[in-house]
Amino acid sequence: MVRQISIFLENKFGRLAEATEALGESGVNIRALSVADTSDFGILRCIVNDTDKALKVLKEKGFTASATSVIAAEVPDSPGGLATLLKLPKENNINVEYLYAFVTKAITNAIVVLRVEEIDKLLGLFEKGGVRVLSEKELSSI
Repeated sequence: MVRQISIFLENKFGRLAEATEALGESGVNIRALSVADTSDFGILRCIVNDTDKALKVLKEKGFTASATSVIAAEVPDSPGGLATLLKLPKENNINVEYLYAFVTKAITNAIVVLRVEEIDKLLGLFEKGGVRVLSEKELSSI
């Protein structure tokens, strides 16, 4: 299990840049990210190398930010890899609220970040199914 930061951003010019600058200036490295937006606000979801420090810095800079538990799982970086991974939650009636993925030169597989309500159940299914789940420490080091 990994902690992901969700940063709520007003849909204003430069607000996304301000959040990422605050993290960068404090030495926090963003390992993966996703941005979702509406007409009024956006949510920057990210995995960073130091979650506690990132939350502290963001709150000091006036951002609303929180940490959420997510799963970071390896998936083959090939056609059908993601579909194979998503069969487990589908077959077990676990709703995937959202996901995003990234690739890195450090490993040959892609990494998919998933948010589900029944996180412990899905972790157990992944373990039984031989899906490699990365820890927060592993993610911060790649």
